[in-house]
Amino acid sequence: MTKEQENNKIIRRFNGIVVTTGMNNTVSVRVDSVKMHPTYKKRYTVSKKYLCDYRKDDIEVGDKVEFEEIRPISKKKRWRIINKV
Repeated sequence: MTKEQENNKIIRRFNGIVVTTGMNNTVSVRVDSVKMHPTYKKRYTVSKKYLCDYRKDDIEVGDKVEFEEIRPISKKKRWRIINKV
C-alpha cells in the first residue's frame, strides 16, 4: 500500500460505554444504536460489544470512551481506545 492509498483509508470510530475491565490490556465496550422496525415504525435499541486494546489502568466500568479501528491484535481484538469522553 502506497502512502497515497494509506492517507485515503477510512478509519471507523465509535463512542460507547465500558462494560468490563477484567482482562489484561483489554476492555469490553458496548455501543448502542437505535433502529426502526420497517413495518410497525417502532424504535428499538440494538447493542453490540467490541473488545478494545487499552494499556493504561485509568478506565473504569461505566466510563464513556471513543475508540477506532486498528490492525488485528488477536482473534477478536481490532479496536483501540483513543480517549475518554
